[in-house]
Amino acid sequence: MIKHYTIMMLFISFCSCIDDKVVLTDAVTLDCVLSEPMGVIPDDLYHVGEIIESVDYPPFTKELNVYGITLIARDDISNDFMLNISNTITEMFPQGVDIDTMLQKDLLRNIHKYKTVIPLFYGEDWDLSPTEEQLWDTTAGENSVCDIIMDNIPGQVMEIVEHILHHVTDVGLHYTFPNEWGLSSSSTLYSVTEEAVDQNYYNIQQYSDIDDVGVRMRVILQEYAYWIIYTSWGLREKYGPQDSEWSIMNSVELLEMLPDSYQLYNDTVVKVMACPSDSTLGSFID
Repeated sequence: MIKHYTIMMLFISFCSCIDDKVVLTDAVTLDCVLSEPMGVIPDDLYHVGEIIESVDYPPFTKELNVYGITLIARDDISNDFMLNISNTITEMFPQGVDIDTMLQKDLLRNIHKYKTVIPLFYGEDWDLSPTEEQLWDTTAGENSVCDIIMDNIPGQVMEIVEHILHHVTDVGLHYTFPNEWGLSSSSTLYSVTEEAVDQNYYNIQQYSDIDDVGVRMRVILQEYAYWIIYTSWGLREKYGPQDSEWSIMNSVELLEMLPDSYQLYNDTVVKVMACPSDSTLGSFID
């Protein structure tokens, strides 16, 4: 009887593990991106503002607009940190002979139209009061806020580049290249993500803690978009991480192991973006 009970418990446990396994689904929820354009498009898409005191994004107290991406922070974030992020963003969108200016402008228009906002926090132990949480919910609901950037944490360069890219891909690339980079089950991004998962280059099991399946799928696609670009730019070997859910280390491996993912990058991203310089990224390293 005891043996039978033990076998049954092992079977139940095994089935539970199977049920908990994260798999790709067709449902993708755009929970962090505005569905309708609500932002104002300026005459100068490449405008970089100044750091100003602000009451427009509570509970944050200051803002800096860079090419349509609004950085928001409280007083514990230094102005130098905000300016260094601003420099990183401008270097991601250079103007030159290798850039398709019309496509790049379309992308920046979408970043403006869908009110792209990146909150900045100091350290990993930041917190908000209940009142501030309510204000945060309102600010997030009125803008496209897909992640945050934290200052003074390990892996600072990756932290910066990753979370800028999350907003650029979720908003800019999503609306500019919907067939290629759309957060949907019909895009090229979805198909190359599926290929990477099937071939065990991209382990998505860590996302099991996201209960909402549609939101989980958005995050899975968002993270894979980041990994494609970050790896193609050759930043992982320089700035880490060494260990992650993504097993490919550089663009040579990406081209060899997942050529369709590299082609997605090469057919689109190189026309509108570029990797920030080491001198700018180095400003985040003490």
